[in-house]
Amino acid sequence: MQSDETDFPDPETCDRARLARDRAFDGLFFSGVRSTKIYCRPVCPVRPAKSANVSFYPTAAAAENAGFRPCLRCRPEAAPGSPAWRGTAATVGRAMRMIEAGYLDDKQVTALADSLGIGARHLCRLFARHAGASPAQVAATVRVQRAKRLIDFGEMPMSEIAFAAGFQSIRRFNDVFRALYGRAPSSLRKTIKR
Repeated sequence: MQSDETDFPDPETCDRARLARDRAFDGLFFSGVRSTKIYCRPVCPVRPAKSANVSFYPTAAAAENAGFRPCLRCRPEAAPGSPAWRGTAATVGRAMRMIEAGYLDDKQVTALADSLGIGARHLCRLFARHAGASPAQVAATVRVQRAKRLIDFGEMPMSEIAFAAGFQSIRRFNDVFRALYGRAPSSLRKTIKR
């Protein structure tokens, strides 16, 4: 079951929504038909099963975990909130989270694309559309922001900050800061008075 029980409707509400094919509930629950071992969205066009044969699940994964397989008519993988429903923005969001976690600090964009199951050129097109920058540019910005936080709020030596922020060399660290801020990273360190 879902960790937040308040979002998951009670079985009677689920059954009424399923029988009415209520679009307001699409993506909020899935119904599993015990006689066919198939699970559906509430808006499924197939003739509704008898209520006695139906159980309800908060996610498609929960229905599959209970032994049901997805309906080929209503396509549960395309329910609101699913990655397929969110489309390419979901792919970019996942890539952004991987970049934030440092994925591109020691790997190439092609490795990121491979891990997402798409080509590098397509990933770059998606980033241009959804993020307005390439994955490499996003990674560079993330590294600079990480380094800037360490400079502002830490006491680490600059060489340690460079590597902790994901830069591959101190020279690259210095070059990026000079290009972006017009000065060396060490000149950005704030004097903390205690």
